[in-house]
Amino acid sequence: MAESSKWVDFHKDISLEGIKRSFWNNRLYPLAKDEYAATEHDNFLALAITVRDRIVERWAKTQQRYHKNNLKRVYYLSMEFLIGRLLGNYIYNLGLEKVVPEALSEMGMKLEDLREQEVDTGLGNGGLGRLAACFLDSMATLGIPAHGYGIRYDYGIFQQKIVNGYQVELPDEWLRLGCPWEFARPEYTVKIHFYGRVDEVREKDGTRKKIWIDTQDVLAVPYDIPIPGYKNDVINTLRLWSARSTEEFDLEYFNSGDYEQAVYRKIFSENISKVLYPNDSQVQGKELRLKQEYFFTAASISDIFRRFKVENADFKKLPNQAVIQLNDTHPALAITELMRVLIDDEGLDWEQAWGITRKTFAYTNHTLMPEALECWTVDLLERVLPRHLQIIYEINDWFIKEIRRKFPNDDNRVARMSLIGEGYTKHARMAYLSVVGSFSVNGVSALHSELLKSRVFKDFYEFYPEKFNNKTNGITQRRWLLKSNPELSTLITKTIGDEWTTNLAHINKILPLKDNASFRNQWAAIKLNNKKALSEYILKNHNIKVDPTALFDVQVKRMHEYKRQMLFTLYVIAQYVRIIENPKSFSQPRVCIIGGKAAPGYALAKLIIKFINNVSEVINNDKKTKNKLQLFFLENYRVSLAEKIFPASDLSEQISTAGTEASGTGNMKFMLNGALTIGTLDGANVEMAQLLNKDEIFIFGLKDQEVQELRTKGYNPQPYISQSQVLKKVYDLITSGTFNKNAPGLFDQLIDNIFVKDPYLVCADFDSYCQTQEAVSQEFQNKDAWVMKSIANVARTGHFSSDRTIRQYAQEIWNIPCCK
Repeated sequence: MAESSKWVDFHKDISLEGIKRSFWNNRLYPLAKDEYAATEHDNFLALAITVRDRIVERWAKTQQRYHKNNLKRVYYLSMEFLIGRLLGNYIYNLGLEKVVPEALSEMGMKLEDLREQEVDTGLGNGGLGRLAACFLDSMATLGIPAHGYGIRYDYGIFQQKIVNGYQVELPDEWLRLGCPWEFARPEYTVKIHFYGRVDEVREKDGTRKKIWIDTQDVLAVPYDIPIPGYKNDVINTLRLWSARSTEEFDLEYFNSGDYEQAVYRKIFSENISKVLYPNDSQVQGKELRLKQEYFFTAASISDIFRRFKVENADFKKLPNQAVIQLNDTHPALAITELMRVLIDDEGLDWEQAWGITRKTFAYTNHTLMPEALECWTVDLLERVLPRHLQIIYEINDWFIKEIRRKFPNDDNRVARMSLIGEGYTKHARMAYLSVVGSFSVNGVSALHSELLKSRVFKDFYEFYPEKFNNKTNGITQRRWLLKSNPELSTLITKTIGDEWTTNLAHINKILPLKDNASFRNQWAAIKLNNKKALSEYILKNHNIKVDPTALFDVQVKRMHEYKRQMLFTLYVIAQYVRIIENPKSFSQPRVCIIGGKAAPGYALAKLIIKFINNVSEVINNDKKTKNKLQLFFLENYRVSLAEKIFPASDLSEQISTAGTEASGTGNMKFMLNGALTIGTLDGANVEMAQLLNKDEIFIFGLKDQEVQELRTKGYNPQPYISQSQVLKKVYDLITSGTFNKNAPGLFDQLIDNIFVKDPYLVCADFDSYCQTQEAVSQEFQNKDAWVMKSIANVARTGHFSSDRTIRQYAQEIWNIPCCK
């Protein structure tokens, strides 16, 4: 007993000597390295295990409390969790931010050096996955019993290399050196079924039952990552599923010498969790994507049932004990899987099962883009998931009867709302299934939620008005200010206290300090230090020297036409033309930074990257632009790089076409770090503009209603080009081949897309954008006024904390209390 107590204390000790002793033991015993043999990565692993040891007991106690009290839990299903690096986050959340650096220093090491050894856990593509990670942090910090569920991809979002201006995708081998944070849980492995056929058998009582037979099976093996709350001893769980074959290899094939065929089934099965978002431009890619979505939702439903059954026997109580939140449309198959389990495995009748299901699920929609409202062809579903297609048809039959009851003789409405689309290929509309099968449907910004009701789900809102609500997205201030901008967070805490770390509304206490000259000077000095740090990164990794006193004008986000990286690039070209024609008229030096990844199958987005790099090469190598204008594309944008970019930025580019961005969270991260925003009234920009004074944000361009009216009339970009002297010069420079002298015709598709088709109204917003940018240049030259606006932006970010968002989910959707 005494030995056991000593062992527990050893792993709990958070004193300086305790951390050092734990580090030495972890390096020597689990890693078998001493101070002479250990590499920098070994030292990172030793520190990671040291930190992890101080999580484990808290984790066990948290889960015991949830079980003992039979608490209602949130199950958060998401295809993406872009959690990035975890070491620094864990250190802050455990309250070790002072003792760990000191302990390392005494051992001759620096925390920053070891943190650089950690690989980004890139299990997501952009805002969706990063939001999920912020939500997990907030749920744990608010003491909400929650579990995240996703896929443990062998290869996450690809590593982006820029070669001769082109994006080249390299595999993201994030598991190559192991992950010190995950715990394998093979005892909870779940068998997942695919393909096969559905038969019907008669039970002893005369009822008929559907059975799914002749299936091909795959094992879902869970790996758990702890999610610590901020200094509250709550540790929630992110469970990620990895696909394993039911057979390692076929011995008969192996013995006959056909070694490839011997392992074929193993490889085929395990492809499911191999890659995040396989290229679905081919049939095989679409099938793999469907299998990924069913694989993790089916495994998660099984796991939820297992946990529910430990303390409960009556399935009618499931909605009282569990709420399953669908993070966008990808996990929609969970609805049909819950129905299948309740009916086929647990023996409930259809009406009972449907009643339970509709009270258990809640659905968050994250997009206004039609292509993101997933549809699966009936042929594909029938082949891969035949039982689930039957259930979709059954739900649709029920739903159509409901529509006809409420809107008799309205066949057009029935056709519009049917879960089965009758187009060129018959398909299942998964977003519609999510709406019908959930008790709550929310958008992620005020504008987005209104557009869901008036446009995307208009018929459904008229049918189910009580389901629809808004939950504006948020970010965790603990990662995006406390951790990523330590100098600024220290200044804020020293000045107003640390309450803002768990209640960001308190950060508004710094607002009066914008009139304090000493505070402004400290604020400006910290911004300059952050810009110098980013400049050093750029020099080291891109061999480009930048002036940290210039205006850092930044657009970093997923590459997509609607996000309008081309609009920013056209503005940079316009400034280049201005310098060439009249250098004296150019007064404000700028460093223009663009970063983001294009989906491997998105040819036009990849061409935009090539165009940006070619423009960059021309501008940066022209002596006339020296000390005036620079443009470059930051390679391999990721969470750890974002933590360097946001604190260093002066101007945040949030310039999507009005009515296309659901919310955006990058805009919030920039704002939280003191950057001013230039943007359209789109997504959460609308709420930012409402919270800020007019001179503290730079709004331009057409509003959503104006965009719709222009498109209805028949939009043609040509008049905008001919009427704008600046845009005409930019057009002439591009079409003359200035940026592709050695490759005639290279950008013809891009030129046609922007200057002929212009689906996202780049030309229509160009002049307004340039005029607003001119105002930015004038404002930036008044350094004191700019710093005052920067302070005001940070002071008004309280609304954009993910803690606020999660409180709203908990109170208004999940019916779960937040607790310490």
